[in-house]
Amino acid sequence: MTGALVSGAAVLGVVASAGGGVERWFVDGLARPLAAKGWRLAITFTPTAARWLEPRADSLRALTALPVRWTSRLPWEPKPHPAPDAFVFAPATANSLVKLAVGIADNQALTVLCEALGDRKPMVVLPQVSEGQAAHPAFEGHLAVLRSAGVVLASDPESVMRELDRVAPLVALGENAGNAATG
Repeated sequence: MTGALVSGAAVLGVVASAGGGVERWFVDGLARPLAAKGWRLAITFTPTAARWLEPRADSLRALTALPVRWTSRLPWEPKPHPAPDAFVFAPATANSLVKLAVGIADNQALTVLCEALGDRKPMVVLPQVSEGQAAHPAFEGHLAVLRSAGVVLASDPESVMRELDRVAPLVALGENAGNAATG
């Protein structure tokens, strides 16, 4: 990541759904390397991912100094995260991918992602789906919708990092400044 981005503390919205194994690799395989690259992480989980990762919440808070979210805030509460400059959704289950593609924001994680997609924030998504889910007749159409909105689909955590390295210079130049905050 560029020095300008590190000193500017660009915010990366990191969203995870409950794909099998996320509890084993999310902290050390994704969050820690992203923080080491200079991103300030604004982490949000789907409700099930939160149940799986709650034991690791303290180590995640230590990486970012921001709360780890999975529930919405009350109307009178301040927003707990600054507006992210870019987003990573990893892992993204079939259920959550489809909801994102059609705009169903029925939990805090999908609310943040749907708003980011509407704001055209850079977004890298790591699908984690079974062969049967991927073979569903509607699934490829949902991926096409996401691609048409500018979403980059990654194949593994390493490709997530490579794609973010391509986004970082744009963020450092303020290409996403002024977009609406996500809630």
